[in-house]
Amino acid sequence: MAANDQKIIIGSRGSELALWQSNWVKAKLERFSPKTKVDLVIIKTTGDTILNSPLSKIGDKGLFTKELEIALLNNEIDIAVHSLKDVPTQIPAGLSIGAVTARADVRDVFIKHPQKTYTHFEDIPRGAKIATGSLRRKCQLLNWRPDLEIIDLRGNLNTRFAKLDASDWDGMVLAQAGVYRLGLQERITEILPVEKILPAVGQGALAIEIRENHTWARNHVRKLASYATEISTNGERAFLHFLEGGCQVPIGTYGRIENNIFHLDGMIGSLDGKKIVRGSVHGEPEQSEQLGITLAETLYRSGGKEILEQVRITERTEE
Repeated sequence: MAANDQKIIIGSRGSELALWQSNWVKAKLERFSPKTKVDLVIIKTTGDTILNSPLSKIGDKGLFTKELEIALLNNEIDIAVHSLKDVPTQIPAGLSIGAVTARADVRDVFIKHPQKTYTHFEDIPRGAKIATGSLRRKCQLLNWRPDLEIIDLRGNLNTRFAKLDASDWDGMVLAQAGVYRLGLQERITEILPVEKILPAVGQGALAIEIRENHTWARNHVRKLASYATEISTNGERAFLHFLEGGCQVPIGTYGRIENNIFHLDGMIGSLDGKKIVRGSVHGEPEQSEQLGITLAETLYRSGGKEILEQVRITERTEE
């Protein structure tokens, strides 16, 4: 079969946001390769199935990717579309990330309850209830505002908005990228600065995963790749990989290229937000992964080791 007559089958989670992301990739592939048929297959993941427990209690290795990766390895799909922040730093043997797309805004946003009148996060009263499903956000929010009551929040984006609207909470914190992708940006109360809330590794970017030996698929998905985003997120993922962090560890990082220099900020925090070590590095873009490791080593030696050990002790005692 001629390459331009082949079919690409995309595997996707079934949430509205995941489908938006996969259909975006589908439309791009169809535009770049108009003679190639592109189909979409929905696959339910563990993270979509277990909704009554915090993510930190059900593990962090491939919660939203494992079933898609199994389908890839079984040749049931040709590519899988993920939010990069959901992709573990260790990819299963036989698979690889074929492309990382241009990144949306990496910042988190504050969404107030519709009946509240706040216009800024710092306007919320003492003891306010703020919902999030992320230990990274919880840590940094409590470091910023120790008086807050953090509510654990699970579910897809529309579910989270519905839960907020039906609650007595003061607001919630989400990734700006997803809110914009679903056209809900009018609900954003305030964009939170990275100086206060560092994003998750890979936040705002999409990863297209393929079989390592599937050259034809790789050649197609490379057309969607962003060099700047790949450089930046490679540094972030190296930072995370060194620290062996995931959903259960409050770790944030933000890499970007400015004036041909790669900059990386990173943080490691305690579950209660009382201890945070934070730092930054910069250097040549081609050295982003080594810079990520360098920053991780620096923070680990500067108090991060003790924080991570305490987080893991706490996890074991709560199991």
